Formats: sequence, C-alpha cells, structure tokens
Amino acid sequence: MTRWSPQPAPDEPDGLILFDGVCVFCSRWVRWVIGHDPQRRFRFVPIQSPTGWALAVRHGIDPDAPQTNAVVLGGRIFFKSDAALTVLGALPGTGGLKALKAAPRVLRDPLYDLIAKNRYAIFGRTDACMVPSPEDRERFLT
Repeated sequence: MTRWSPQPAPDEPDGLILFDGVCVFCSRWVRWVIGHDPQRRFRFVPIQSPTGWALAVRHGIDPDAPQTNAVVLGGRIFFKSDAALTVLGALPGTGGLKALKAAPRVLRDPLYDLIAKNRYAIFGRTDACMVPSPEDRERFLT
C-alpha cells in the first residue's frame, strides 16, 4: 500500500471532493462535475477553507502544497488519478472511463503528477477560491 492508495474514511462525508480552490484547472474540474452531476451527489471543499485544511491534514495532504485532490466515496478516500477516475465512474454517461482504473496506478499517477506539478504554470492561479453560483452554493463546505 502506497501513501496515496485508497484509505478507509468512514467518518468523512460521502461524495465530498477536496480541491485546490485557487487552481484554475481544479476549479474548472469542479464546475465540470457540477454540470455532469444531475443527482447532486457530490459536494466540494477547497483545501484553502478551514474544513478543507482539516480534511487534508487528516489524510496526509500538505495543505500548503497539495500534491493531490481527493474524493470520499463509499466510506473510502481516493487520491490522485484514483480520485478523478472514481468521480468519473460515478457520473452518468462517464462510466466507461472507470475502466481506466484497470491501468496500474504506477502508470496513471505519473501523468497526474506532471499535470499537478505544473497546473499553475499551464492553467493559471487565482488570488481567491472560486465563488459558486447561488444555486450551487449549498454544495460547498467552508
């Protein structure tokens, strides 16, 4: 089991996605999930918020220099490519992408790491976390 292997997280809220709120790419990912989640299964917490900070620390993510996003689903927390593919596998119309989890993490995570390491240079960074629309505000924890 590696540091970023899925872990039990029975006390964490199901469907919670932890993301870097000042990362433009990460915020676009959240907006994309919102647009593809008609059942409103997922909720979101930026790592820069008190709740996100605490969640990150509990699960070994450095809140000052996050190397991964995370998602809690089915009593487990997933990191890196597992997190993204777990979310995709739970959304309608994207279940086929869940098959990518069959590829070993040792092959998937280096690509994830490359994007994560360069996300600000490639996609940009904002000075503040994204502001959700009024209809989605209740889906965000602070």
